[in-house]
Amino acid sequence: MPIFDLAVAPLRDLNQALHQIAPGSNDTTFEVLNPRGSHSVAVGVDAPVTIEVRGNVGYYCAGMNAEASITVHGSAGPGVAENMMSGTVIIKGDASQYAGATGRGGLLVIEGNASSRCGISMKGIDIVVKGSIGHMSAFMAQSGNLVVLGDAGEALGDSLYEARLFVRGSVKSLGADCIEKDMRPEHFEILGALLAKAGIEDVSPSEFKRYGSARKLYNFNIDNADAY
Repeated sequence: MPIFDLAVAPLRDLNQALHQIAPGSNDTTFEVLNPRGSHSVAVGVDAPVTIEVRGNVGYYCAGMNAEASITVHGSAGPGVAENMMSGTVIIKGDASQYAGATGRGGLLVIEGNASSRCGISMKGIDIVVKGSIGHMSAFMAQSGNLVVLGDAGEALGDSLYEARLFVRGSVKSLGADCIEKDMRPEHFEILGALLAKAGIEDVSPSEFKRYGSARKLYNFNIDNADAY
C-alpha cells in the first residue's frame, strides 16, 4: 500500500502517482498522512482505488473524482468533491462552503455539518449530510439528491431546477421557486437507498420532508415579460 506523508513529500508527488495508476495495477489502496490542510489533495483521480486521508484538508479535496473511494478522516475546506463524476467521498468531520458544487455523479457523505451553498448547481450527484447545512444550499441545483439529517439554513433550493431535497430537521427559509412537496412511494425508496449507502440505519425516510421546484421560475411567462 503506497503511503504518502505530506509532511515530507510534495503534494505534487501524491497527485501525480494517483493520475498515473495503470489499468490492472496492484496499487489499489493509498494512505495520505499529515495533509495539514493542504489544498487539492487527491484531485482528478480517475481509477477505482481507495484513498484514506488521515487529517484535515483544504480547498477542493477530491475535486473531479471519478471511480475512486476517498475518505477524509478530518474536516474539509471549501469545494470538497467539486465537479465530482462518480465514486464515493466521505468526510468524517465538517465541510466548508460549496461542498459537492456542480457534482455530476457519485456519492458525497459529510458526517458532520456543511457550510453555505452545499450542493450548489449540483447536476446528478447524491449528497448526504448527517449534520446541518448553511444558507443558499442547493442554489440552482439541477438534478441529483441532497439529504440532510439536521437543519437547513436560509434560502434552501433558491432557483432550483429538478434536484430533490430531503430535510429531516427544520428549514430556516426556502429560496425562490422552492416549495415543500409530498413524499410519494418512489421518494421513500430513493431516500431509503441513499441512507443505506451512507451507512445510516437508525433513521427512517418517514422522518423527512421533501422540497423541490415549483417550476415557475425557469419557464417564460408572458405576464412577467416586463421583468426580463
